[in-house]
Amino acid sequence: MANIQKYLKPEVARQIKRLDLRAQFIVKGFLHGLHASPFHGFSVEFSEHRRYVPGDDPMDIDWLVYAKTDRYYVKKFEAETNITGYLVVDASRSMGYTYRQEMTKFDYAICLAAALCYLMIHQQDPVGLWVFDEKIRHSLPPKSRRNHLGTVLSILAKLQPSGETNIAQCLAQIAAFLRRASLIMIFSDLLADPEPVIHGLHRLKHRGHDIIVFHILDEAEVYFPFKGLVELEEPESGQKLEVDAAAYRADYLEALNKFREKYRQECFRAGIDYLPLDTSMAFDKALFEYLMRRKARF
Repeated sequence: MANIQKYLKPEVARQIKRLDLRAQFIVKGFLHGLHASPFHGFSVEFSEHRRYVPGDDPMDIDWLVYAKTDRYYVKKFEAETNITGYLVVDASRSMGYTYRQEMTKFDYAICLAAALCYLMIHQQDPVGLWVFDEKIRHSLPPKSRRNHLGTVLSILAKLQPSGETNIAQCLAQIAAFLRRASLIMIFSDLLADPEPVIHGLHRLKHRGHDIIVFHILDEAEVYFPFKGLVELEEPESGQKLEVDAAAYRADYLEALNKFREKYRQECFRAGIDYLPLDTSMAFDKALFEYLMRRKARF
């Protein structure tokens, strides 16, 4: 971290340090008492037997060996390859929106991304980064060295959401680029026509990638807390619409629920993890609960 700080403005260095500390807090809390990666599910191969010790999973006991020796042995497995992860972060203008929360959607996204980056590097799994709006703006090849976390954080900490978005096109570019099965973690508000985005997600899944979609919306976008006459502005086009909040709320919430439900159903059908979030949720708690659910499945 010290080497990075030499090349950054003090306020950017402080932001990276905060991200690093937040990431450590989440990951250390998650790893406490756990021995297995939450990203299991990729191929493993049998390695050897060893004596059973208290704390081992009884499910790993080899009962055939027990029948022959009258002693407990467990099967030891090891991963054939490390999991390669990619953080795919939406930095379009709409991600900079916040109504009354301290964090914008983009702030929320980079805190989640930083924590997952820290987790994977802690496990010695390589992590890469793509940042996009209407096209891919930044990319880093996957690495597992500890100082790579600082490189990722230095990029994320300096970014400001801007520009329109083209999620589907960026997913297509990522699909064309990747040559081996990877873990792709997407952080976006998904404020685009869902059909081409879903097609892009299915294309990635069809190519063997494991995908997690963190669908991040602002609290106000989820609960519509406005009253009286309000002027709504589309953040990327700048188009404005004045509405009576009370008359508009029911239709808005119905449309939002359909929007999120479409993603939930399509992701479930394709075997893609879909996690709807909003900025009123404690991101560390949301991530912790998700990782625990994911770990329990494998």
